[in-house]
Amino acid sequence: MEETLVQNDGIASLVEYIAKNLVDDPDSVKVVSKKSEDAIVIELTVSKDDMGKVIGKQGRIAKAIRTVVRAASVKSETKYIVEIV
Repeated sequence: MEETLVQNDGIASLVEYIAKNLVDDPDSVKVVSKKSEDAIVIELTVSKDDMGKVIGKQGRIAKAIRTVVRAASVKSETKYIVEIV
């Protein structure tokens, strides 16, 4: 599976905005968009101390972020996948 970086993606900016407002160290938030064959993968990286805040209890916050991304991407008809690393 070949991946290429995506520049100026509004959905990635949305994920970055949400993550920076959840964590204690917003400077450590990094978002990278990669285009694969059938979707755009958004990789969200935060510091180890903030990982729990982004994932939430039983993954509820991570699921909510993915739901917001899915809703925001409906018009573009492109599948987005959010990975928290």
